[in-house]
Amino acid sequence: MSNIKPVTQTPAVPNPEDDSVVSNDFSTNLGALILGLVFFLGVPGNFFIVWSILARIRQRSVTTILILNLAFADGSLMALTIFFIVYLAKQSWIFGNPMCKVLFYLCNANMYASIFLITLMSAHRLVVVVWPMKLSSKVTRKVVLRVIIGMWAMVMLIAVPSLVFRSVDEDVDERNRTRLVCKPTHSLARYVRFQYALETVAGFIIPYAVIITSYVLILRRLRQTKFRRKVRSEKLILAIVVTFGLFWLPYHIVNMVQVAAEWYSDDSLVRERLDHIWRSSRVVTSSLAFISSCANPILYTFAGKSYIKKSGFAFMARLFEGTSQEYSGAKRGKESVRLNPDSTVSTVISSVQNVT
Repeated sequence: MSNIKPVTQTPAVPNPEDDSVVSNDFSTNLGALILGLVFFLGVPGNFFIVWSILARIRQRSVTTILILNLAFADGSLMALTIFFIVYLAKQSWIFGNPMCKVLFYLCNANMYASIFLITLMSAHRLVVVVWPMKLSSKVTRKVVLRVIIGMWAMVMLIAVPSLVFRSVDEDVDERNRTRLVCKPTHSLARYVRFQYALETVAGFIIPYAVIITSYVLILRRLRQTKFRRKVRSEKLILAIVVTFGLFWLPYHIVNMVQVAAEWYSDDSLVRERLDHIWRSSRVVTSSLAFISSCANPILYTFAGKSYIKKSGFAFMARLFEGTSQEYSGAKRGKESVRLNPDSTVSTVISSVQNVT
């Protein structure tokens, strides 16, 4: 292969993902097992959600549109796991250099898309609960669609480092086996720090700060009103947020360990220990991160279990039809205030969030 470059003996910077990433038998076997389960659960589960929304729901609320995009992003990501299963099983990259770049780029883009969509869900709940009269009427489906298109454009842009700083290299492990490894190819330490710090800050810390702030404000508003009942859509979105955080947190911790390692000299004992931590953990934490994308269909199934006996395979559509009632509920709440200026905020919030 003409595009394969041999690894030199003295690189300018220790490579961020050397042979230990795919030569550790335990971590690669465990990673392949996790990804296999993720593939068989995540692909049909997420595309079943896409089908349920597109084929069976005519009036799609803002929440439903966001869930549709989230299921599409997660399902697309799950479909790519088959390549990584083969990679871990063979402990060698057999798909060529272009696929190495494109597949990791798409995975990175879908990671950003998932957390940004979850952030938009939380922000939408904030608008509906805290500012039902001032802003809720302005958050139309047309506006949301424009925001989603802009989000996808931004996602494809900020994932570019995964496309640029990755290629296939030949590598020889401790058993003198020559393998092909799809790994980052940062020529300078600052590029390592830039890429992985960007992933964690833009793909986790900032979005979660927005999410936590949104839910703190939502809870404060609900405590100020008589409306205390947690509705189904509220609990569902909160479950999605918590699940995403639990499965992605280890991945971003490993990112920060790798970034921290780059601040020490090559012969530093601290550098050696940090390198060992992230190299031995990268495969497992990356595989765990994929689980969050197949967990959402399971959450939706539990949320809609009351519909399963009555509606069969249409139970998912019945669940999401409940979120569509928010749109009509908001209209009723606004009209109620127009006719009766003395109506309380709690009445408006109740009508907006009264999801079946």
